[in-house]
Amino acid sequence: MPSNANSKFRIGIDLGGTKIELAVLDASNKVMMRKRVPTQAQLGVDHIISQITKLYLEAKSSYPAHTLGIGTPGSISEQTGLLRNSNTVCLNGIALQRVIEEALNCSVFIENDANCFALAEATLGAGRNFDTVFGVIMGTGCGGGWVINKHLRRGPQRLAGEWGHMVLDPTGLSCFCGQHGCVETFISGSGVERHYQALNNSVGEQISCESIFQMALSAENSIAVKVVEQFYSHLGQALANLINMMDPDAIVLGGGLSNIDGLPELCRKKVAEKVFTKEFTTPIIRHHLGDSAGVIGAALIA
Repeated sequence: MPSNANSKFRIGIDLGGTKIELAVLDASNKVMMRKRVPTQAQLGVDHIISQITKLYLEAKSSYPAHTLGIGTPGSISEQTGLLRNSNTVCLNGIALQRVIEEALNCSVFIENDANCFALAEATLGAGRNFDTVFGVIMGTGCGGGWVINKHLRRGPQRLAGEWGHMVLDPTGLSCFCGQHGCVETFISGSGVERHYQALNNSVGEQISCESIFQMALSAENSIAVKVVEQFYSHLGQALANLINMMDPDAIVLGGGLSNIDGLPELCRKKVAEKVFTKEFTTPIIRHHLGDSAGVIGAALIA
C-alpha cells in the first residue's frame, strides 16, 4: 500500500452505527475538513465500504499527503485479523482492515471507536491534565477506553476498556455479545429504549431515548421515570466497579447520552453511594471536544 510517512495531514474516519464521519487534521491538530454521511448498516457491508470510500476520496483530493485512521465499534483480532464484537453486527467476521485498504488503495490504522474517543479527550480535551483517564461512550452502544500518560492501553487481546460488556445483571436483557445484563443493555440509547419497551409491554412501539428522558423529567410517565432511575443506578454501579478496580485520575463522559442536563452531577451522586470509599474524589467530567472526539481520535492513531 502507498506510504504517507511524510504526511502533512491526518485523516480520521469514525465508523459509527448511525453515521460515518470524516475529519482532516493539520500538523497542529486543527480541523481542516469535517463531513458525515449516514451508515445505513441495514444495506450491508458493501454499502458501508462505499460510504467510506466516497468520504475518503473527497478528502484525498484536497489533502493528498496524509495518514488515515479509522475508529470502529469492536476490535481487530490479533489471531485472525477479523473484526469482532462490533454492534454494527454485519461487520463482524470481516477482514475489515484488508477490505478497506484494498478499496482505498492506502494503508489504514484501525482502532476501537471508544479508544479513539478516549485518546482524543485525554490528549486534547477534558482529560488532558490527567495521567490516567477512562473515556466513556454512551451512545447507540456503550464503550470505554483507557489512556495512560497519553498512550492507549489496548491489552494483549485488545479488550482493555470494554466496559460496556461487564455484566451487571445476568438475569437482564440479552446483549448482542451473547451475554445478558451487560452494561450496554442499561447504559446506552438502545438499552434505555429496550427497557422502556419491556416495561411498557409495547412490542414494536418505537419510543426514542430522548423522548423517554423528557417524559421522565416532566414525571408524566411513571414507566419512563422508572427506566431513567434504573439508568442512573446502573451507571453509578458500573462506574463504581471501574473505580474500585483501577482508580483512574479522571473519567470523561462522551456519546449522545453524556449531553443530558446534569448528568455528571447525578452520576457522581450515584457513584458516591456505591464506590468503596467515603472519600470519593474522582473527577467525572463531560467531554470537551463534542461529537468530534471520536473522529479526531481516529486521526490521531495514524
